[in-house]
Amino acid sequence: MGNLIEIRDLAKVYARGKQKVEVLHHIDLNIAEGDFLALMGPSGSGKTTLLNLIGGLDTPTAGTISVGGQRIDQLGAGPLAKWRAANVGFVFQFYNLMPMLSAQRNVELPLLLTKLSSAQRKQNAAIALKLVGLDERASHKPSELSGGQQQRVAIARAIVSDPTLLVCDEPTGDLDRQSAEDVLGLLRTLNREHGKTIVMVTHDPKAAEYANHTLHLDKGTLVEQALA
Repeated sequence: MGNLIEIRDLAKVYARGKQKVEVLHHIDLNIAEGDFLALMGPSGSGKTTLLNLIGGLDTPTAGTISVGGQRIDQLGAGPLAKWRAANVGFVFQFYNLMPMLSAQRNVELPLLLTKLSSAQRKQNAAIALKLVGLDERASHKPSELSGGQQQRVAIARAIVSDPTLLVCDEPTGDLDRQSAEDVLGLLRTLNREHGKTIVMVTHDPKAAEYANHTLHLDKGTLVEQALA
C-alpha cells in the first residue's frame, strides 16, 4: 500500500503577544494507508498540534500536508471543513457527547451535514453502534453509560461517515485500565479488519503497544522512529 499521508518540512508557529513560539520544526513524515501510528512525547512536545494539522483542524505555518493526494494545507476554511467531514473521524479524551441526546442520536450528528435521509442516517448509526458493541444501548443517554461505553459511542460517531482516517487524541486518557483496553482493542479491530488508518496521540506506553508503530516527538522534532 502507498502513503495516505505525506508531510514535508512542516512547521507551526504561534504568536504569544510579541513572542513567536515554534511548536513544530521541519517535520517530514509518511504514514502508510492502513497504518496504526502512535505519537508519543512529553507535554508541550507538539503531539496534539501535529495531530490537529493531520486532521485538518489547524493549518501549518510552513510546509505541506497531503492526505490521499489532497494538499490540505492549501484549502481555505470552508473547503477544509468539507474535507474533514468527508475524510476524518475524531476521537478525543473527553467524549464530547451531547448529554440530552441518546447514543443513537449522538452517532447520527455528523450525518446531519450529509444529504442522507432520516431513515438512512438512523440505519448508518445503528450499524456503527453495532460495530462498537453498543447496539443494545442505542436509546441510552451518556449519563446512563460508563466512561468506556461513552468513548465507544464517540468512536461510533467518528466512524459513522466511513472516514479513511481516524485521529485520536488521548482516547484512553480518562478511562480505567480495563475500559482503556476495550477501547484500544476496538481501535485495533477498526484498523486491521476495516482498513482504517489511525493516528493516535498517547502518553501511555501500554496504549502505544496496540499501534503498529510509535513515533516520538520532543520539542517539536521527531526524535526517533521506533518499530513497535
